[in-house]
Amino acid sequence: MIPQQGVILYGPPAAGKDTVTAALTKLDGRYGQFARLKIGSGKNAGYRMGTSEHLRNLEAVGDVVYANSRYGNTYVIDRPGVDAAFAAGVPVVHLGQIDGIRAVVDGYLADWAVVLLWCPREVTEQRSGARGDSDTVARLAAWEATRKDLDAHPDTGWDLAVDTTVTSPAESARLIDQLLVQRAGMRRHD
Repeated sequence: MIPQQGVILYGPPAAGKDTVTAALTKLDGRYGQFARLKIGSGKNAGYRMGTSEHLRNLEAVGDVVYANSRYGNTYVIDRPGVDAAFAAGVPVVHLGQIDGIRAVVDGYLADWAVVLLWCPREVTEQRSGARGDSDTVARLAAWEATRKDLDAHPDTGWDLAVDTTVTSPAESARLIDQLLVQRAGMRRHD
């Protein structure tokens, strides 16, 4: 059986994860952003909001694939949520931690294409300001944490790396889609 395909987009805040995901969805409606479970407050668009009790219940049955805390909230990639995302098509998971990539790749059986989206710190600052983020300082701290994460894990094997300051969202989406098509073709011939 050919494993289902998913995409992991890794990169600092404002590297273009949302924008590239929107371009992927426009290119092919099977792509869809995985809505992480968010325990906390603030922005709820693009998330499934949950409670601490919900998180404890998921943990109790081993259904937390990965969880991290940032911006005063907890963000969860949960097995039932990933199951539902695969049932709907090709999930696109956004991550900012290499530990999260490893947890998803090792903890949920699928053919995950791991893509690095990158932009310099000053671009994160400009994009964050332009979109009206009220927490740009925290996003710049997250950019620094992402840079340190990359430096600490030089052995991370990217299936594709994209500099979003020189590659358009549409071209990034085309490259990602092409990668998945190629991988599916290789699996059929193995």
